[in-house]
Amino acid sequence: MANNHQVKAKKHLGQHFLTDESVAQDIANTLSLEGYKHVLEIGPGMGVLTKYLLDKPIKTHVIEIDSESVDYLKANYLNLANRVYEQDFLKYDLTEIFGNEPFAIIGNFPYNISTQIVFKTLEMRNQIPEFSGMFQKEVAQRICSKEGSKVYGILSVLTQAFYDAEYLFTVPPTVFNPPPKVDSGVLLLKRKENVTLPVNEKLFFRVVKTAFQQRRKTLRNSLKTFNLSNNLKANVIFGKRPEQLSVDSFLDLTQLIENDSTN
Repeated sequence: MANNHQVKAKKHLGQHFLTDESVAQDIANTLSLEGYKHVLEIGPGMGVLTKYLLDKPIKTHVIEIDSESVDYLKANYLNLANRVYEQDFLKYDLTEIFGNEPFAIIGNFPYNISTQIVFKTLEMRNQIPEFSGMFQKEVAQRICSKEGSKVYGILSVLTQAFYDAEYLFTVPPTVFNPPPKVDSGVLLLKRKENVTLPVNEKLFFRVVKTAFQQRRKTLRNSLKTFNLSNNLKANVIFGKRPEQLSVDSFLDLTQLIENDSTN
């Protein structure tokens, strides 16, 4: 269990310490360990998840921003000591650790940076074949949701363009110190075999983000900034709202915009 200092140290990061050993073991067991030899745990705190990772036939690395947690890990997990990195995951160049080698990501992620962790993973997807972790439940559900869902949005489409996303199980507040006010959810992302988009990637991201910024409008109205030709706007797809489009449909939409004579 986390001591009082570490609870205070992590509170500003949105971190809640997992105290249930069985839940920690269940999270560690979500990884297949296939296609990589390294795993990076984000925000290990006191190492409740870390110790189960260390039992597995894989090289575990941890990245932690709190200096006292780092000291604790180095003192109590001697076989991990030279693979504890006191860094900010969002700012750190992970090639300093892994070079070009593939690695998995796992963790009980701080709520307030969890979506940023996903976006950094997407940027590094060529090196990250697998990603498992605990989020605020509604965020985990959003990442894994399909078209037609009220929570389907930017995070859903961009993540699922590159990964198969599966919501695994729900974790109650009672297994954390301090307990959060909401349930948590554990998900698994497994990278798709073909991670190269058939369209311009920057345009795809822009189309998805612009469409969902006005999610109640039809695409004909929400995508006005693209200066689409009248001929293209007549396509039936532009009469739909963004939550009605699957990931493949968004790729088709991006292709149409890319090929439009006015762009």
